[in-house]
Amino acid sequence: MLAVLATGQAQAAPLSLQDATITATYDGSAADVLGLDHLFAQEPGSNTSTLDPTDSGVEFLTADYLFGFDFAKDGKLTIYENMPIPAGDYKFTFDFGTTLPAAIASFTLLDGSAADGVPGLDVVDGHTIAVDLGGLAWHGDYASITTQIGAASVPEPAVPALLLAGACGLAISRRRDRRA
Repeated sequence: MLAVLATGQAQAAPLSLQDATITATYDGSAADVLGLDHLFAQEPGSNTSTLDPTDSGVEFLTADYLFGFDFAKDGKLTIYENMPIPAGDYKFTFDFGTTLPAAIASFTLLDGSAADGVPGLDVVDGHTIAVDLGGLAWHGDYASITTQIGAASVPEPAVPALLLAGACGLAISRRRDRRA
């Protein structure tokens, strides 16, 4: 008798950003990012903002108002295009410091249909992500793309059950072979 063990894919668990404090840079400059905590005023420290607990608006705007960044409690990041985007380098970092419940392990694109091209999404370290929007051609004003920040991978719930069932099947098969 042949027993087959099925394995499932591991998937990243969404990372809670509840109460996270985020420090951002735009093309390496802290001065070019305006945070909600500072009412988007260009002043020292305006590149740091705490996640909006109402999830009702963006946490950051760029000083040139080309982009808006809205972080959600469930780890989603929506990036908004506020006006036609000229060709150029658009690189951002977002550092969560020690305010996350777990280390960042993944950063993936959920919906990029509002732009042609693929944004550069990288996990810099366990508390920092990087976004490169330089290669995108946006489809129109106020378009958006959505990403997901994730914690360490967790196995699908069915995987342990399938492995146990396979091991039981092998044991039963061997027991029958011995009796015969």
